[in-house]
Amino acid sequence: MTRDLSRLIRPKSIAVIGGGVWCASVIEQCQRMGFDGPIWPVHPKRAEMAGLQAYPALADLPGVPDACFIGVNRTATIDVVHGLSAMGAGGAVCFASGFREAQAETGDGDALQDRLLDAAGEMAIIGPNCYGFINYLDGALLWPDQHGGERCDRGVALITQSSNIAINLTMQARGLPLAYVATAGNQAQTGLAEIGQALLEDDRVSALGLHIEGIGDLRAFEALAESARAKGKSIVALKAGKSPQARAATVSHTASLAGSDAGAQALLKRLGIAQVESLPKLIETLKLLHLAGPLPSNRIVSMSCSGGEASLMADAAVGRDVTFPAISEVQRCALRAALGPMVALANPLDYHTFIWDDVPAMTKAFTAALTGDIALGCLVVDFPRTDRCSDTAWDCTIAAGAAASRASGTPLAFVATLPENLSEATARRIIDAGLVPLLGIEEAMSAIEVAAALGRHHAPDLPVLLPGEDRPAAVLSEAASKAALAAHGLTVPQSQRVEAANLRTSARSMPLPLVLKGEGFAHKTEAGAVALNLVSPEAMMEAAERMNAPAYLLEEMITGAIAELLIGVVRDPAHGFVLTIAAGGVLTEILKDSASMILPVSEADIAEALDRLRIAPLLAGYRGQPGADRTAIVSAVMAVQDYAIQNADALQEVEINPLICTPTRAVAADALIRTGEMT
Repeated sequence: MTRDLSRLIRPKSIAVIGGGVWCASVIEQCQRMGFDGPIWPVHPKRAEMAGLQAYPALADLPGVPDACFIGVNRTATIDVVHGLSAMGAGGAVCFASGFREAQAETGDGDALQDRLLDAAGEMAIIGPNCYGFINYLDGALLWPDQHGGERCDRGVALITQSSNIAINLTMQARGLPLAYVATAGNQAQTGLAEIGQALLEDDRVSALGLHIEGIGDLRAFEALAESARAKGKSIVALKAGKSPQARAATVSHTASLAGSDAGAQALLKRLGIAQVESLPKLIETLKLLHLAGPLPSNRIVSMSCSGGEASLMADAAVGRDVTFPAISEVQRCALRAALGPMVALANPLDYHTFIWDDVPAMTKAFTAALTGDIALGCLVVDFPRTDRCSDTAWDCTIAAGAAASRASGTPLAFVATLPENLSEATARRIIDAGLVPLLGIEEAMSAIEVAAALGRHHAPDLPVLLPGEDRPAAVLSEAASKAALAAHGLTVPQSQRVEAANLRTSARSMPLPLVLKGEGFAHKTEAGAVALNLVSPEAMMEAAERMNAPAYLLEEMITGAIAELLIGVVRDPAHGFVLTIAAGGVLTEILKDSASMILPVSEADIAEALDRLRIAPLLAGYRGQPGADRTAIVSAVMAVQDYAIQNADALQEVEINPLICTPTRAVAADALIRTGEMT
């Protein structure tokens, strides 16, 4: 059921249920921010709270509240939620902890959370175990603590499962206007994705930032991404869970399922939700999107009055999908006219200080640099600290930058090499001039890369393939795994499975050279249970004697290999089925050369993933050598996907390693399937 959150997050009236400093703080925060609707404290014994008349019970309220902050203990919270639902309240924030996130410690957390959901009925609730939200647009705060934000007319929305991180984000002094800051807590009823959709409905919200610990409902996240696309708004996420410690903390914090990091990255990319690695990068990326939107390309120009800064900018783009195109002839002529003969013209550009404080000359130079096929200009400017210095001489950069951006039609970012060298007050002046303040070169370059990628993203054609229930699973033998995959179109070697006693006789029907594999070993190569290129029956029997296996797999030897790949599909309960294409063979773990996607994928997706591998030149034909049959590789991956789709309810894992890629075919030399019983 999708619930309407509009009354809760954009309320006309607020009720605060409970006493103590937390509830008093909610009232005080609303008063400070200028909330213009009624605020009704509810307490059985107090006559007033924070200077307002208190009401003994919900039944005594003068009206039905739109939004309610419930600041009582976990057991009493359930009763209050039931009462609010019965009277038709718009929704509630459940502050109390001790629900599902505390099941291991209390033993009754799951049961209490189930009772809470029953009590809510059709009424929307956020939490439990969360601080609530801040609506800076309307001054409505269901928020029991300090915060660092202020009212605004338009801005970005932020959602996190961590109340402490939410507080920290409100304290940013980087010039990012915040429209909403919300916490999701346990997401017992209303998930992060549903909150996100509700916030994006507000036309005053320009972009959405997420701090994610666990994805939760995959279909809800797909709906969130589609809603954002339809509204022309971008989503940027910081996903916790790269380390085992972070994944463990996620479970203990919100009872959320973190899933694999590879799965999270692949899912977010598929949905068009950009991913960043830190809170500063999240803030700077949202700021760029708020002020300039997604970029039409990754082509940028950088200007600074220092060669050192130009070098820093150039180096920061290394390893990122950001390019500094060479200066065009049109740019060159205009820059030479503005800067004279002493300046070397390049991108990044060191324009020296010959024209400093000459606003018309600076405007001409900046306009010239911003001309042509450029998505964004960057002006590297570090402003002096005003407690010890004067920044008046830097006013010329804002005046000239604003004029150049208007004249060229290209957005211009002011990039400070150090965050402390661009104060919040200066950031606001830059924004008021129609420019983009970005703090930190690394953060700026990350933001630019993300904004350019968002500008190129295309919506997926099909929904995510949902994983089945977790269940006990068995590993099929190599022969059974290959047979199952071959039925879906995978090419496998000619082979026979034979008992040890029949090995010599069976080998006579197989063409030489042969491969011999002993059964009963989890890691055949490490156990010495694989023998390659056996050119005679005697060599085969000698190899079998060393392996001493009860049964064997006899296979044709695949020759002419260009490369070996790993093709794997793993059930990730948090993100779907993760398809991995990687450099394969015995060096898979050492090379760590892989690309991951969420099923289902298209042939074009597979081709793009192959191009991302470091061994892509080998597949294409390196130094005059023939290339691999890419069509055959793509067909092999599609065959694995077809098997996964047909068996999604029970499938746990598929792995082919290696897929031997030759100039004419792609053959699965080894395969493994782990699957459970169908229900």
